[in-house]
Amino acid sequence: MKNHKINEVGAKGFSKDYWEVNYESPDEMDNIVNAKEHAEYMRSIFALEGVDISSVIDFGFGMGILFKEVLKNFKPYLAHGIEPSQYIFEQVSKKKLTSIESTKLTLENCDLVSWATKDLKKEKTFDLALCTSVFQYLTDAEIKIVLPIMAKRVRFMYFSVPTDLELKRQVSDLDFKDEYAIHRTREKYVKLIKPHFTFISSRLLESKCHFDEETTHFTDLLFRF
Repeated sequence: MKNHKINEVGAKGFSKDYWEVNYESPDEMDNIVNAKEHAEYMRSIFALEGVDISSVIDFGFGMGILFKEVLKNFKPYLAHGIEPSQYIFEQVSKKKLTSIESTKLTLENCDLVSWATKDLKKEKTFDLALCTSVFQYLTDAEIKIVLPIMAKRVRFMYFSVPTDLELKRQVSDLDFKDEYAIHRTREKYVKLIKPHFTFISSRLLESKCHFDEETTHFTDLLFRF
């Protein structure tokens, strides 16, 4: 992959140039090349704990590949996706993300901060949220704005973000330097997330607004932190 410098802000989305350059080899990217496996992992772990997932929201669906696989696996009655980049939003909006007629799917060209601060007439709570490779484009202040709202509006969140070490490996292993990713340590991300979510499995977070050790479905308490 090539380095590419664009005069834009990641939190608000990226232009066509960014997507064409940074995603020129999507078959190398986590959550894209292995989207099917990620979705099956989610379905399996929730089935193991007897948790029903009937509604899904994706906080930055990008190319829509993981979102599509999750909708295929869970067949939710309600699904919502937001994506700040107008270019990729328009591309994905033309695609059929779900073949399940009963799924009420809406897509919104919106960034995460705007979504979190929007004055909703009726606030929905989603069973599962997807948030993959989004937080590295948000400032600390923006993360502190969105996390408490996310925890209030979702029960579980499938979350991933590259740490500073992983961003360095992208340069050496993939010859790719993300000019807009903010470098944070693992410790910094944990410190930001822990007031609002409990880590219950690999990539899986549980909202502290909805669950605690007495009410959680994930009763193997040794693995909660």
